[in-house]
Amino acid sequence: MTPTDPDYQRAVDLLLAGELVALPTETVYGLGADAANPAAVAKIFAAKGRPADHPLIVHLAGHDAVDHWAAQVPAVAWELMETFWPGPLTVILKKQDWVPDAVTGGQETVGLRVPGHPVALELLRRFSAVRGEHAGIAAPSANRFGRISPTCAAHVAEELGERVSLILEGGPCAVGIESTIVDCSRDEPVVLRPGHISPLHLAAVLGGLPAIETACGAPRVSGSLAAHYAPVTPMRLVTGERLLDFLNAQRHRGGRCAVISPNQPSQAGMPHVWRMLPADPVGYAHDLYAALRDMDHAGVDLIVVEAIPEAAEWAAIHDRLRRAVAGAGQTG
Repeated sequence: MTPTDPDYQRAVDLLLAGELVALPTETVYGLGADAANPAAVAKIFAAKGRPADHPLIVHLAGHDAVDHWAAQVPAVAWELMETFWPGPLTVILKKQDWVPDAVTGGQETVGLRVPGHPVALELLRRFSAVRGEHAGIAAPSANRFGRISPTCAAHVAEELGERVSLILEGGPCAVGIESTIVDCSRDEPVVLRPGHISPLHLAAVLGGLPAIETACGAPRVSGSLAAHYAPVTPMRLVTGERLLDFLNAQRHRGGRCAVISPNQPSQAGMPHVWRMLPADPVGYAHDLYAALRDMDHAGVDLIVVEAIPEAAEWAAIHDRLRRAVAGAGQTG
C-alpha cells in the first residue's frame, strides 16, 4: 500500500513536532526523527532502549545536502556517493560543528545516506521543502535495541507498538540487511560495516579493495557491537556436515529446533520447523531477518542456522549471523 498525500503530510507534521515516524528504506525500516532536533533524536534512543553514545545515520533527500552536514568531503567520498546513491551505502565524514552530539554519539564524524526507496525519498523531499532544503532524518532500524531489524511494516508494529507515532507503509524491503558503511574521514576509505554493496563493488570505484574494520573499539557506527540483530530464542551456527547429527542429538534430548538453511531438509533428521532460504547471497540476505523473526515465534528451544559459504560475497551475512548468535537468548 503506497502512502497517500495525507499520510505524507501527517508524517511531515509529526517530524516537525519532534515526534517519531517509521519509514521504509531499501535496507530495513527506519525509526525517524528530525536530525537537527536533539530532543526529537532523544526519543529514538528512548523508544529503542539504545545507548546514547551510539551514533545514528542521517538520511538525506539528495547529494546537495551533504555539505550542510559534513565539514570535509574528500573526492573519493563524492565518487562513492555519485556511484551508489540513492542506495544502501552510508558514508562517514567529518561533521559540521553544529551537528548535534545526539546524532553523532559525541563523535567528530557523521554518517550520511540517500536511501533508495521511493517512499523514503518522497518523505525526505516533502520534509525538506518545509524544514529547509538540507534537512535530514536520523533513522536507525525501527526495532528494540539489539533485536532483529524489521523488513516490513508489521515488524515495526510488533517491535515498537505505540512508541512510534506513525508507520509509513512501503512494502517489504528490497535488500533486507543494513547499509554498507564506509569511513571516508580517514586518509583511506575503510569499510566499518559490510552490506549489500560489497568490497568488490567498492573496488570498482576506489581502484582497489578497501580495508575492512568491523571490530570497532568504540561504537563508531550502527551495528558494530558483538551482539546485535538477535532473536530471543538461543541460536547456533552448524556446518552442513554436522547438521543432521546435531539435529538428531537435539531431538533425542527432547529439544525443539527450527532450522534455517539454503538446502532441502533431510527427512531423517526433520526438525519441528524448517525454513529454506535462497542459495545466493542477495536472496538469502533479503529473507534472513524475516526468517529469524518467524523462527523466534515458532515455539522452539533453539534456532539452528546451517553455515553459509565463506566466499567474499557472503561477508555481510556472516557479519549479521555472527552478531545474532552472540546476542541470541539474551534479550526479551
